[in-house]
Amino acid sequence: MEVTRIIAVRHGETAWNVDARIQGQLDIQLNDTGRWQARRVGQALAAEPLTAVYTSDLGRAHETARAIGDVAGIPVVAHPGLRERRFGMFEGKTFDEIHQTWPDQAHNWRKRIPDWEPPAGGESLLQLRERVTRTMSDLAGRHPGNQIAVVAHGGVLDALYRIATGQEVNSPRTWQLPNGAINRLLWTPQGFTLVGWSDTQHLDHAASDEDTAF
Repeated sequence: MEVTRIIAVRHGETAWNVDARIQGQLDIQLNDTGRWQARRVGQALAAEPLTAVYTSDLGRAHETARAIGDVAGIPVVAHPGLRERRFGMFEGKTFDEIHQTWPDQAHNWRKRIPDWEPPAGGESLLQLRERVTRTMSDLAGRHPGNQIAVVAHGGVLDALYRIATGQEVNSPRTWQLPNGAINRLLWTPQGFTLVGWSDTQHLDHAASDEDTAF
């Protein structure tokens, strides 16, 4: 059975990444470092035989994806299923603000309770996992025997790593999710397989990473 090769990239850095401020599905743009990272990713993937470039429709991911698509000569296709996790009333707040204002809710978040939803329209880890599985399987299933690039967010890539490695949604994270990192997976109708993770050799200095994906 033909596999689909996937290059999954986290968007470049934003000012809110630097401030440890929760972005969720708010449409925050790349900062100067993030735009530089996006260009570096595009250059690093220039020789890759890509047949499609998919991205979250949020600006920080879409701009990163355009840097890949422009080099490859491929139009970028936006998909809302690749958006970051919805964080409800946490969006726009820093880690410290959340811990000070909603200590009980912050505890639930840090404990990674699978079915807990951030108040005011947030998305649980189980809901996120189901969305990522459905979206990524749909996109990969369109390109058997070929290679695609997918640009998304820390929470989406965290879920994808767990899916590919059989990790539970509440397992402690021991893998990195840096901005601008290149990650590689394989897909068949039976599921995902991890090939390589968190490649940042194309970046001249360490990319940002958070304790918790957002």
